[in-house]
Amino acid sequence: MNDGPRIVVALDVGSGQEALKLARVLDPRLCRVKVGKELFVAEGPRLVQELAGSGFDVFLDLKFHDIPHTVARTCQAAARLGAWMLTVHALGGRAMLAAARDALEGFDCRPRLVAVTVLTSLTPSDLEELGIAGPLEEAAFGLARLAKACGLDGVVCSPLEAGRLRTALGPEVCLVTPGVRPAGGVVGDDQRRVATPREALAAGADYLVIGRPITRAPDPRAALEAVHREIHS
Repeated sequence: MNDGPRIVVALDVGSGQEALKLARVLDPRLCRVKVGKELFVAEGPRLVQELAGSGFDVFLDLKFHDIPHTVARTCQAAARLGAWMLTVHALGGRAMLAAARDALEGFDCRPRLVAVTVLTSLTPSDLEELGIAGPLEEAAFGLARLAKACGLDGVVCSPLEAGRLRTALGPEVCLVTPGVRPAGGVVGDDQRRVATPREALAAGADYLVIGRPITRAPDPRAALEAVHREIHS
């Protein structure tokens, strides 16, 4: 599963102009890029095609969560854009996850389909408020098992859950971990369950989603190269 670059740079900016400016500085040999909701709503599908045309694998992170038919058709539309990876919410349930999986069969370049388990910004008290009982890690584990049972390629999880999930789900399940912060970096945003790149990889992560430590650095290319050196040292 971890062929090619393992760093995914989150282009969490507000416009296509900013995203393309960053992409011109980055190197598709060292990273993939992630397009999330803010950027996609601002710029639409064409930006995904432009980034793919520039040589980047595009992780389209829109966290689809709707009735099975709607999610299936949406996944097909995203696949036609040339997305490398897509996200759905595991909380959408078995029927929705299976419909998303089935919808992508038959594509020559089928995107990888991964399920979001528990957002890295959530804490145990947040889950309790939502009516989800038990430890946070158990909730993430149960959702990840459901995603595997439905035939998805992998899950999005905190790096702090990656070790247990790797052991439980096996080597064939792809683990995508946001909440990754380079060694010595400052954590001052809404990511609460975080780890360094080397810690996340040691726990079993396949892909590391890193945004602001790279995109808001004075020199994003240098910051990307520093992370690349960190994980390959």
